[in-house]
Amino acid sequence: MILPVKTSLGEYDIVLERGALNRLSEYLPNTGKALIVTDDGVPGEYARAAAAACPGSEVVTLPQGEQTKCLEDHRWLLYRMLEAGFTRSDRVIAVGGGVMGDLAGFAAAVYMRGIDFYNIPTTLLSQVDSSIGGKVAVDMDGVKNVVGAFYPPKKVVIDPDALNTLSARQVSAGLAESIKMAATCDQALFSKFEESKHLSNDLDAFIEGSLRIKRSVVEQDPTEKGLRRVLNFGHTIGHAIESAMEGEWLHGECVAAGMLPMCSPNARARIRRVLEKYSLPTKADVPVEKLIAFMGHDKKATGGGVVAVCVDEIGSFEFKKLSLSEIAERIKT
Repeated sequence: MILPVKTSLGEYDIVLERGALNRLSEYLPNTGKALIVTDDGVPGEYARAAAAACPGSEVVTLPQGEQTKCLEDHRWLLYRMLEAGFTRSDRVIAVGGGVMGDLAGFAAAVYMRGIDFYNIPTTLLSQVDSSIGGKVAVDMDGVKNVVGAFYPPKKVVIDPDALNTLSARQVSAGLAESIKMAATCDQALFSKFEESKHLSNDLDAFIEGSLRIKRSVVEQDPTEKGLRRVLNFGHTIGHAIESAMEGEWLHGECVAAGMLPMCSPNARARIRRVLEKYSLPTKADVPVEKLIAFMGHDKKATGGGVVAVCVDEIGSFEFKKLSLSEIAERIKT
């Protein structure tokens, strides 16, 4: 399946096919140089498949984890390209999860003011969310994604077979982003989460449904001036949890726990049941004061408050300007 994405920042295709990792030569250019960026948590065969499709490529393997998404590693990627004589006709290819996509994409965005970027997401979270839409960034001083750009890929290649190597925890964390989109934008998809008996039978439908939602949103608002903020549901509190817990929880787990305070009682009850069904946390054991301190540095914060995404009815949302004290009260209740 090919899902075309058309935005004011650029057009690209999302390839969604089982077995696509075995056919990368059909989707990646085979001329020029390529820097393939992966981490040591990704099966090596995936990067090797990309390298086989791109003669003249170099594979860089970084440590797994959010700590790698930093200015130091970003600078190192730039140095590798400069040392190898990369030009504007060359490319960067990310193979891995959201951290690799963010880091490699940001390196592509700034090297020579931008070279081509291809994304091969291999985690569920990156397949349903972070690989689509062109957000690339690194963290700084404990603040997530505070240095970055909007830089769309040339192509995204998604192979659900790559998920076979993930732990159950990683799959659940990825589902959190899909549940987020269903809760805000698609009541029918959310009901499917509620009714699903066997995840393996419905996973492809969850991925496709999430991609269609994200595509629609980013086509209308590629640089997050309005509608795209809906994708931040769960993230206002979730990013603060992630910073406070210093990597103890996966990103999707933090987003899951960040959803419930932004819901009406009825929506909260339904979302809580779905989160628990897929083994996701519903609350973080972090002092509210610590979370609020991190939220004050959030890039979504303006004038002492945050424009938060709130869900009163499943399948719809509302943007609400909340003060940090109002958010604190929501967390406490």
